[in-house]
Amino acid sequence: MPSDRKSSTEPKRKTAEQTKQGGKDKDMGAALRSVYQKTVNEAIPDEMLDLLGKLG
Repeated sequence: MPSDRKSSTEPKRKTAEQTKQGGKDKDMGAALRSVYQKTVNEAIPDEMLDLLGKLG
């Protein structure tokens, strides 16, 4: 009796919506990495360094 279900070994095809969402995910990831990198590269204000120095 043949089954109408696809075999689990067959590659799954992406729908247009899944492909579109994957592109959005990549764009969002790139944007988040960019913002994070800019934040990491920012200089620490002298006032903050002074306050941190007082804690130690």
